Amino acid sequence: MHKAGFINIIGSPNVGKSTLMNCLVGEKLSIITSKAQTTRHRILGIVNGDDFQLIFSDTPGIIKPSYELQSSMMDFVKSALDDADVLLYMVEIGEKSIKDSDAHKRIQASKIPTMILLNKIDLSSQDEITKEINIWSENYPKSEVYPISALNNFNTEKIINRIIELIPESPAYFPKDQLTDKPERFFVNEKLREKILLYYDKEIPYAVEVVTEEFKEEDSLIKIRSQILVERESQKGIIIGHKGVALKKIGTKARLDLEKFFNKKIYIELNVKVNKNWRSNDTQLKKFGYRG
Repeated sequence: MHKAGFINIIGSPNVGKSTLMNCLVGEKLSIITSKAQTTRHRILGIVNGDDFQLIFSDTPGIIKPSYELQSSMMDFVKSALDDADVLLYMVEIGEKSIKDSDAHKRIQASKIPTMILLNKIDLSSQDEITKEINIWSENYPKSEVYPISALNNFNTEKIINRIIELIPESPAYFPKDQLTDKPERFFVNEKLREKILLYYDKEIPYAVEVVTEEFKEEDSLIKIRSQILVERESQKGIIIGHKGVALKKIGTKARLDLEKFFNKKIYIELNVKVNKNWRSNDTQLKKFGYRG
């Protein structure tokens, strides 16, 4: 008997979804920073066993959209609610209910197996954890509630074992040697965007999109040429920095991480271009993969 299923991870921003995703898959597929809206796309991570295939899906944190890009991000969340075989809803210790009214109603009424994961329990006492488990179990009686620490990999093996019990009998959806649904260029773009999120403040990271125009793989070297898009000339100057120092720092930090990810030497060339108001432009959003 072989089992396979889609396990979709949703929750509010900064709750640790991407950390959990990477922990469950065993690879750093989703970028992680302390800033909200770090995850923009829906990213699949595939875990294979002899008789099962788990397809985990990391989604953007649930927010109220204020421009078109954010609306597209929330479309990824809606699709995750619709096509899951098992739904993982992540909250932090201290939250008492699901804030998004649509997600709240759908999870209460859902016939899909749902697991509510109380993350960051390493920051709480045992009494507080027990109290919160009881609150969530009472409010969402159809869901199973588990305390976890994604950062410390606590209880994640128990979660995986329970998911394997819950998913349906099915042949594998993806080849057994496949790790994700995203191409190499996607991870180059995400790694560069991660460094921008880490090293720049305020609006700059959210006005940035990254496009990899060339990914040329040789025996021991990968040559990459990527373009960083911003919305205004002033942002371009900030990204580049005095005498190009800031841009060089992004490239160096990203190159080191990409060498570990691809296990090859990386040569990366970066340039910065202004693309005005791309976050509110439907054509541009389609081009960058945020809309079908």
